[in-house]
Order: sequence, then C-alpha cells, then structure tokens
Amino acid sequence: MARYVASRLLSLLPILFGVSVVTFLLMRLVPGDPVIAMLGLEADQAAISAMRLRLALDDPLPLQYLHWISRVLTGDFGRSVQGGREVLPLLLGALGPTALLATAALIISLLIAIPAGIVAATRRNSAADYGASLIALFGLSMPSFWLGILLILSLSIAYPIFPASGYVSPLVDPLAHLRHLTLPALTLGAALAAATMRMTRATMLEILRSDFVRTARAKGLGPRAVVWGHALANARIPIVTLLGIQLGQLLGGVVITETVFSWPGIGKLTVDAIFARDYPVVQGAVLLTATLFVTINLLTDLLYTLLDPRIRLA
Repeated sequence: MARYVASRLLSLLPILFGVSVVTFLLMRLVPGDPVIAMLGLEADQAAISAMRLRLALDDPLPLQYLHWISRVLTGDFGRSVQGGREVLPLLLGALGPTALLATAALIISLLIAIPAGIVAATRRNSAADYGASLIALFGLSMPSFWLGILLILSLSIAYPIFPASGYVSPLVDPLAHLRHLTLPALTLGAALAAATMRMTRATMLEILRSDFVRTARAKGLGPRAVVWGHALANARIPIVTLLGIQLGQLLGGVVITETVFSWPGIGKLTVDAIFARDYPVVQGAVLLTATLFVTINLLTDLLYTLLDPRIRLA
C-alpha cells in the first residue's frame, strides 16, 4: 500500500507540471493587458511601466514561468492584480463555500439516485423503471443555469421561501446558511442524481443476474436482504468511482451555478479573475483545482480496498 501511494504521488508531479505550463501559456494568449485592467485606461505610461516591471511582465515567458513556479513551490502564489491581496488565502477562502456546496449536492444526489436506481433495476421494464429513466434523461439534458433560474422564479420570487442569491457562513448563522444553500445544492444535485441513478441501475441489473444472487435467493433470503445486503454491496465500486469524479469536478468550482446564485466559490472567483486578466488568481485556481482532482482520484482508488478486500493495490 505504501509503495502504491508513493508511486501515485510521484506520478502526480508531471501531471501538475503540465497543467501549470498549459495554464501559464494560455493566460498569456488571452487578449488584453492586466496592468491596464488594474490601473485603468487613464493611467499614464510611467505608472504602467512601473507596474509591468514590478510584475515582471516584460521578462521572457520562460523566465516569467520560472519565477512564478518557484514561488508556488514555496507556497507563494503571488498577489492578485485586483486589490493586491495574496492569492493563496483568496483561493482557500473561496474553497470553503465550494466544498460546502459540493457536499450538499452530493448528499442530495445520493438520497435521490440510489433508491431510484435500485427501484428501476428491481422493477425492470415497469412503469417505475421507465419513469425513473425518463427523469434521469431529463436531468442529464437540462442545463443547470435553466434549472437554477426556474428554482429562483418558483421558490424565491413566486413563493419567497428561499433566498435567490448570496452566501451566509454557517459559523455566523447556520439556519440562514442552509436557506441560501438549498437552491444551488438542488440545482447541482439534480444533474448529479441523474448520472448516479443511471450508473446504479446499470450496475444493479448486471449484479442481480449473478450466480451469488441466485444462490442467496435459493437459500431463502428475502428480496430486501438480497438487494440491499448483497447486490448493492457489490455495486459500490462503480458508484464510488463516479462519485469521486463528480466530487473532483464540484470542488473545481461549478462556474454556472455559482454565478447564477452569486455563490462565492472557486468557480465564480476564477471567472471574475479571467475577465479582469488577473493572471496570478487564474493560474493559482487552475493549479489548486487540478491538485484537488488528482488527489480525490487517489483517495477513491484507496477506498476500493476498504469496500472490496479482494482488491489489492500493487
């Protein structure tokens, strides 16, 4: 196990290096001048030259990259072009709201998808199966921004039950936090539930035709024990794999949902930084997102050994 973890951690280094290089180069290809965006169009040439010198924007690209990556390796992601704040605390501050939103969305997804997938698999070709599959197809096809706007129109404007936008820290007011969290979590959870339900149904259908399931039924076990105790226990690996990918994507920031609901997460921070040509924030956000994604994939692989002792990581 230790050898496997060490090899996987070493394999992450070239991936993160490639992500950093691509992000750095793409940001330099974006039209516009970050100094002009920071100082304004009315800034004089002396101020512009001084700022470009301070940010080392006149150096060759390889030298700019080496300066930036050497600071990143020491935990210094630089300072934001807007406001001059340090990038790392800015990213960590936005990561908290994104993590809360991602966790709530996954919980909603599991509460909907697992029971629906099991019902669809155990009642194959029935009205329940067709209904669940139709709803899942609708959830996969529906744009998240459209569902978010519908929820705002129905549950915030027509019936003012939940706030339409904004964020309240759970440490300040837990109840207000839950009210602000509900609509964006439902928006994300619906799309996640659709994919998870289809995966659950497909995996359960395959396992319910297995020999050990027929043996369990032949021994006299009831349908609930067979489905929940045996079939679902063996269907966890594909579902956990999908959930790991979804969690990595969510922690990377769900740009559209965070923008629609003005949720101050990684996604919204990154979009705002792109529009402002804020190189340090965009580069730091992409690098942090990539690190989280590959780390979650590693943890998912390690979780396999707990869910299925037959799996051994070499």
